[in-house]
Amino acid sequence: MSGRPVELDESLRTRVIYACIVGSRAYGLERETSDTDRRGCYAAPLERLWSLESPPPEQLENAATQECYWELGKFLRLGLKGNPNVLECLYTPLVERATPIAQEMLGMRQAFLSKRCFQTYGGYAEDQFRKMRQSLGVKEAPNWKHAMHLVRLLLAGIHVLTKGEVAVCMREHRELLLAIKDGERSWDEIVALHTALSQQLREAFETTDLPDEPDLPQVNAFYARARMQEVKA
Repeated sequence: MSGRPVELDESLRTRVIYACIVGSRAYGLERETSDTDRRGCYAAPLERLWSLESPPPEQLENAATQECYWELGKFLRLGLKGNPNVLECLYTPLVERATPIAQEMLGMRQAFLSKRCFQTYGGYAEDQFRKMRQSLGVKEAPNWKHAMHLVRLLLAGIHVLTKGEVAVCMREHRELLLAIKDGERSWDEIVALHTALSQQLREAFETTDLPDEPDLPQVNAFYARARMQEVKA
């Protein structure tokens, strides 16, 4: 498959099997001016899957409408790795389109959760924190939006490991997260939050009931059924 995102056109839009709303509106952090971010996945036509000349893109994007759809195989592989963006797609309550095969995928979303979430949520947050610390050397203030997402990721990771489900809505933390985004918290407070939440994340990892690995056989069997459905059609 092509690794670079491709602009979404109408011929491929008809292949979208799952579309949902994520971002601030799904997090419960929206304001009047907030964008509506749509994500999901599409099933590439078989002639493209089997083509050496024009393989399907792994990702379709439309910047104007804030849309992004991964090809089904890529979507499932990212989910198995515990990718927070894909897991949020699987657990967001704001679903706009779900074909029967996509509904089957949603019905087995628990199969994607494992202890790998510690590395993905924690790793993304640590990477963000490191970049913010480095940026402080070249500018006076950190990127407060990035600081907000750093805290949100840690809170979400703790929830996954302790509750065994993905908490997309962060409305209970809305006041804190928006205060951070608006620059109403100091950098020292962000550092303290990062330290405390990172420790909670590790403690959650040490006591979680999630399996060591996701249920690859179940997801793989679903993937085969989805492709076979295309063949029969």
